[in-house]
Amino acid sequence: MINKQQLIDFETLVIKEFEQGHINCPIHLSGGNEDELIDIFQNIDSKDYVISTHRNHYHYLLKGGDPQALMAELKGKKEGCCYGHGRSMHIYDPDINFYTSAIVAGGCAIACGLGLAGKRTFCFLGDGTEDSGHFIEAIRFVEGRNLPVCFIIEDNGIAVESKHADRWGKFANSAFYDSKKVIRYSYKRIYPHVGVGRHISF
Repeated sequence: MINKQQLIDFETLVIKEFEQGHINCPIHLSGGNEDELIDIFQNIDSKDYVISTHRNHYHYLLKGGDPQALMAELKGKKEGCCYGHGRSMHIYDPDINFYTSAIVAGGCAIACGLGLAGKRTFCFLGDGTEDSGHFIEAIRFVEGRNLPVCFIIEDNGIAVESKHADRWGKFANSAFYDSKKVIRYSYKRIYPHVGVGRHISF
């Protein structure tokens, strides 16, 4: 499996290539959550399905994706894992059972369908997606049928630029924290929501 430093080095290279104009699509960078993801992926097998989001570079690499094929994809080259059509937000690789949906909560229904087909599936989402009714409906569906699906909430405390308090007020959205179908971890993001160029702290 790819290690922590390799993950960091890949995103650092993405920044360099982006700022030099070699990548000309929107990019959503991972960072600050390497340890948590490495732990989670220790329990994800090669036959398992992973449904990711617009922020998918780390997920793809940890699932066994080829770093060179991913970089080529970000640059829109035909040697990319999606032949240059997916770019950054729409990565898929059927050879390793890896798919994404850049639609907020779009992966939840896909995960439910895979679960119905008996496929062990791990669906990643952010805490902003957690606000979505699609996620709530998916949890109800998966729980009610005891499907082999796990939702991983990556909570960086902010949805685009809206903090928890801005979205929830005093209400802690904890209805599903005790679900066996949900893994939740918190981390502090180090890059802007989209693009590169500066580190952010909140």
